[in-house]
Amino acid sequence: MSSPNAPAAGHALAILTLLARSATPVPAATIARELGLPRSSTYHLLTVLVEQGYAVHLPEERRYGLGVAAFELGSAYTRQAPLERIARPRLTRLADAVGHSAHLAVLHGRDVLYVVEERVVGRPSLVSDVGVRLPATLTATGLALLAALPAAQVRALFPSPDAFVQRHTDSLGPVSLSGLRQVLGATRQRGYAVEDGLVTPGLASVGAAVLDHSGHPVAAVAVTYPVGRTDVEPIVRRVRDCAEELSQRLGHRPR
Repeated sequence: MSSPNAPAAGHALAILTLLARSATPVPAATIARELGLPRSSTYHLLTVLVEQGYAVHLPEERRYGLGVAAFELGSAYTRQAPLERIARPRLTRLADAVGHSAHLAVLHGRDVLYVVEERVVGRPSLVSDVGVRLPATLTATGLALLAALPAAQVRALFPSPDAFVQRHTDSLGPVSLSGLRQVLGATRQRGYAVEDGLVTPGLASVGAAVLDHSGHPVAAVAVTYPVGRTDVEPIVRRVRDCAEELSQRLGHRPR
């Protein structure tokens, strides 16, 4: 029920709540009927929510679903200090075990934001650090997160070729939605993300997503190492184990 002093805000929250409780995207007519709202008001509110990223319109289906901004808001509590406190000692153990620097990052629009960095003395310097943002399509953490998102949210994040960026010309990441889908499909099939020289030539990373109790990706763990001089299999195993342990601490239970 909306507040009498802010009916539009109340109605917008009611729409978001309805979308969150629905297993699939919902037609606008159904939203209006379920909430007892005029259709004109419903379409107006949905337009605002789509513009702000809290809802996504699927024109081919004539339906609306939750947008990336709603996902980020819903998982913000988990992503913040509680997640960092839980993750830091585990990333320390991960870095010590593999002998390479480890990171924890969260999705921030089309970028990843690094929130925990565990550096190993004597290893190459990295561009990633706490508070640094990098394009999600170029990082192992970003690809792991995107691979765990619903297809509609990925499509909303990358609606056109202009949404894709590169750091240098020697090693290119995805340049289109179809190319990104191929990379994400391979990531899901493999069970972890791989980045080879997309951020820094000569360095590669592997990453795995951290899931909350509902199965949504709230962060990703990654390790960066020199290309061609490292046994990758033990790193992959440790990264996946770390991500799985963090997911379990956040209440995720594999189906």
